[in-house]
Amino acid sequence: MTDLKLQEQLMVLDNLVEHQELKDELQSLDEFLGELQAAAAAPPPPPPVKAVKPRVLWRKRDIDGNIVHARPRSNDHIRNTDPPISAPETVCEVAFATETFEGFLQDLQHSLIDSSDDEASSTSKDPLLASSDWSMRQRLSSEKWRAERPRLVNIAAAQENVARHICQQCGGNPAVVRCSDCRPRPFFCAECDISMHTRHVLHNRDAMTAGFYQPLPPTMVVVDKALCHCERLVPVEIPDRICGCSPELLRVSSGKTVSVITMNGRYDLSMPELNCEACQATWAAGVVDLNQSDYWPATLHFATIYATDVFYSFEEMKMAAPGLSCQAFLRMLDQRTVRFGRTGKISADSFQRSFFEWEAVRYEIDNICKEEPFMCPACTPDMLAVSVDGNRKRYRFKNAARSEEQAIFEGVFIANDEEVTRFVDYIHNTSKHVSGRGVCGGEWSAARETSQRSASKVDEEGLELAVCRHGVLLCALNMYRGEIFAYPLYLQRKLASRQITFFCMDVTCKYWPYLQRIANSCPELQHLLKMKPFLSVFHAKAHEFKCEVKWSGAYQDGAGLTLGEEVEQCNAFLSRIAVTTKHMSKAGRTDMLTLMAMRWNQQKFNNLAISLSQRYQKATKALQSQLQNLETMKGELAVTERQLEDWVSDVKEWGDATTTTTTKNEVDALASRIEVLVASIKRRSQRLYKDTDGNKGRARMRRKIREEKGILTSVVEKYNKIVPNTETLCLETILSGDTAWPWQLTRSDSVDLKTKRPAFDIIMSVRRLQEEQKILVAEMDNHWKYLSARANSLRELSCLFASDTLKNSPFGLSEEGLKGLQSIILRKQHKIRNMRKLARDCYLEVLSGGEDINFLKKASADVCDTDYEVSDDDL
Repeated sequence: MTDLKLQEQLMVLDNLVEHQELKDELQSLDEFLGELQAAAAAPPPPPPVKAVKPRVLWRKRDIDGNIVHARPRSNDHIRNTDPPISAPETVCEVAFATETFEGFLQDLQHSLIDSSDDEASSTSKDPLLASSDWSMRQRLSSEKWRAERPRLVNIAAAQENVARHICQQCGGNPAVVRCSDCRPRPFFCAECDISMHTRHVLHNRDAMTAGFYQPLPPTMVVVDKALCHCERLVPVEIPDRICGCSPELLRVSSGKTVSVITMNGRYDLSMPELNCEACQATWAAGVVDLNQSDYWPATLHFATIYATDVFYSFEEMKMAAPGLSCQAFLRMLDQRTVRFGRTGKISADSFQRSFFEWEAVRYEIDNICKEEPFMCPACTPDMLAVSVDGNRKRYRFKNAARSEEQAIFEGVFIANDEEVTRFVDYIHNTSKHVSGRGVCGGEWSAARETSQRSASKVDEEGLELAVCRHGVLLCALNMYRGEIFAYPLYLQRKLASRQITFFCMDVTCKYWPYLQRIANSCPELQHLLKMKPFLSVFHAKAHEFKCEVKWSGAYQDGAGLTLGEEVEQCNAFLSRIAVTTKHMSKAGRTDMLTLMAMRWNQQKFNNLAISLSQRYQKATKALQSQLQNLETMKGELAVTERQLEDWVSDVKEWGDATTTTTTKNEVDALASRIEVLVASIKRRSQRLYKDTDGNKGRARMRRKIREEKGILTSVVEKYNKIVPNTETLCLETILSGDTAWPWQLTRSDSVDLKTKRPAFDIIMSVRRLQEEQKILVAEMDNHWKYLSARANSLRELSCLFASDTLKNSPFGLSEEGLKGLQSIILRKQHKIRNMRKLARDCYLEVLSGGEDINFLKKASADVCDTDYEVSDDDL
């Protein structure tokens, strides 16, 4: 009998034995269970223990004669040392075993443990997927990578092996070049390499002749296993004809050498030139030809040209990492140049100038298409609130690039400095301002008109910004004299035509009295008082509660959930840009900040529908929670709606009275002094790491806090000596948190302000949330109307530029330029359609079932009647 047949018979025998063993096991288990049931029903057995009747068990042995269990047993370590049994047809034995109850339970326990392990291994083969613990998954992932690392190291080393390859193009000659951009067939012989990469000169190639992969510049080829120099042309579009002669008479030759900058670095190539052999006509690529091939010249007599993809990439990287400098970006390109076997540096000044000119052309095209980059669609035509604040981190050094060139985007976003200076001088002359007297905000450290920074090495001290409540940048100006009140006054006057309801500022409680005094002297500024003053929520927390009641937006009717601190989001973005702009020229700083502001607003526009929908959902959930809190508070305090309304009126009257009346006696004067000192200490403590970015500034602020605490200690001691013991104050208590002062007991009833304030806060929160819902619905309506109007505007422009009656373009465009502009308008129409569809879907999702979606019901018909009545091809 052959070994193969013997193995087959043994396998059949094993299957039969396993089947018989399983039947015996089940039969034994049934018998044992029957015995247990009988033993439980029978009386206790006599003291002598009867022997258990032996059972016959079939045990399988391997080829060496050792016992093979179907499942591991507790005595698996015991091996049979007897010699193997010689070749019976059935390899098995009959064993008589006496099993006790404990032995059976032990075997059963082992079987259960082993079976559970088998099930676990079969159901969770991948512990990385089975684990719900993040740290466990990370550890298992690291272990897998660690186990795989030797193989990866081997693969990485093997990739550098220059093995003999056959050309994957012709299939006959040995390969001498590997091209990374020609995969999946990267290997070329010398002839195929020249044929392919004469046309594709920007591919990254490696020579294989030196025993390793040697990076090749496009001007090097392999000839007879040696590297030789050759001419390569810039890949630009070449005309089919340059004269009336036959195209076959045209010959392409190398022209002047230029540097081509792409995302793979610098290439030194030659510009193509055409020559006619018949009439000797010539053609050379110019700026127009470069632009048509997606290149941008560094100068009009270009010696360097940039692929526009480099500009797009730099802009995107600048938005993702605002602190990225132009020099750092170009150093990355220089490293890629060296990596691929080329040489040469890229000029940072040339790159930045070309980038700004490229952006200027894009801005002019958007102007022709009537784009408005500094206008919020949700705040048009009526703007609920505008937030103004200064940021002194966006300063610029005086010795940084003292160029006298004018900014390309002068006055587009940042106001003209001369115009701002004239306005500030006019306001100061009208109000008889004296520098340093605090009339224009000089009592604040940030608002000092003369500072060591401006007198020493800084030109622009920072930037004053104005944004809407959606974080859209509206306008800005450069600060030269600290954060004086005349700067926000200029921005307020500039934005007054937009019908603004609230004017938000971090020091509105100081700025508004200043505005009232200025308006009395300047009648042309009286209309600014129609806006409602709004103290930013962040800074209101550092003021005393009476200041919050009068000025904070959380307690003003109609404000909704407007924070007044939306400008801080923009400051966080633009402050990172200041890392580089402080070393730029004046024009470069203006252009870069304007560009980043436009791109920031574009991101806001694209996400506006989603943002409004999410804010509506959050406001709805918060309103439900606050209504529940209000009902709970009513039950706990046992008050009615009428009583709560009386409490609200009492708190408002108290806040207005305490902020407008003057103290007459000594106790009132001390109480007012204590409130001012506590508010000042809390405010300085909260702004300790906000106003200053150096240890010296924080040390000065800490010293001021210590001085004010010393004054507060003496004032509190003096106050405690005058008032009764029940009204004494503790210094630690009044500085620890919100304090209900003893003099804040209202006169209308016996309930003090400490009890009324939580009720007042909840009621105000409910009212603001209800207002926020209505405000958001109105803003959704404004956004939808803006998108519809924008779609109509683009349609009118498309019809205008497609009209045959338009003989002379008002924008100086040629016929080709007008056709290209129509394509741009079509692309913008497609984008607007997508934005309208997204907005409608988002708004219907959050407003479905409500009564405020009439504009969306009408929008369904508008979309079908206008945007989708024709296809893109017909347009």
